Amino acid sequence: MDWSNWVYLGVGLFIGLGSSWLLTQRSVKPIARESPITPTNQQAEILLQETIRNTQLAYEMAKEMSEFKGGFLARTTHELRSPLNGLIGLHQLILSDLCEDPAEEREFIAQAHERALKLLHLMDEILNVVRTEHGTNKLDIQPRPVAEILQEVYNLTYMLAVDRNFKLRVIPPEPEICVLADQRWLRQILLSFVDTAISHMKEGSICLSCGLSDDYVQIWLDLPQHALLSYESIDLLTSETSDVEPEKTALSPGMKLLLNQKLLTTMGGKLEILAHPVTGDTEQLARIQISMPLEILKIELPQ
Repeated sequence: MDWSNWVYLGVGLFIGLGSSWLLTQRSVKPIARESPITPTNQQAEILLQETIRNTQLAYEMAKEMSEFKGGFLARTTHELRSPLNGLIGLHQLILSDLCEDPAEEREFIAQAHERALKLLHLMDEILNVVRTEHGTNKLDIQPRPVAEILQEVYNLTYMLAVDRNFKLRVIPPEPEICVLADQRWLRQILLSFVDTAISHMKEGSICLSCGLSDDYVQIWLDLPQHALLSYESIDLLTSETSDVEPEKTALSPGMKLLLNQKLLTTMGGKLEILAHPVTGDTEQLARIQISMPLEILKIELPQ
């Protein structure tokens, strides 16, 4: 092999190595350009925001329930103080001879009697729940059709929602899906939540539905976030007694929430407040979730 063959061989090797290097660089560059995946990052951000929102709601719920339990005596005293102050005030007017005539005195006595009955009603509401929690009042725990309970709640609250121009929807489950609960108490708890939500709503709609999760039926009350139950301060014994609501006829939303939570726990259930799972809505929604033990009715087929 003479020197010219060596020259041709060297030039061929140089051209081959250069071509392979250029091809390698071209194959690497597009991969580097495609590495940032924007859709995946957006999905992860949305999921993170939803998780943070759920965590915040769960924290607020746990904090409020802890305060409710710790200040049950103070809260009960506060609930009963308002009608009691009104009752005392009417008696003071009569005893101080500030009535203009016997007719006005009789009217004050009638008002005092009415407030005494309201006070007795509030005490009975609290005592019934406490007795149930401690086993004095026996619960009638039986398999109850969820669809039947939701329909009863709808029938009892539909006109209240219509009168205030709100939309109330109920999405019933299959007829064979039942919960192990005391039907009277569970219906009363749902009525309490719907009634309180309607009284606090400014606009929007309410939806009652349910789903299954493991061995539980989850009953959902979806409502505008501004209609969530408001909480009062736990430091109730130091509040001013002058701010009396003479026309108050029912327990406060905070007290109702505490009593409902106690009843659900006694029946083996659980109460949670969650962020609404549907995103992208213009209306900010929240979800009250009640979890109760599941029972499936066995329907016997005709032979």
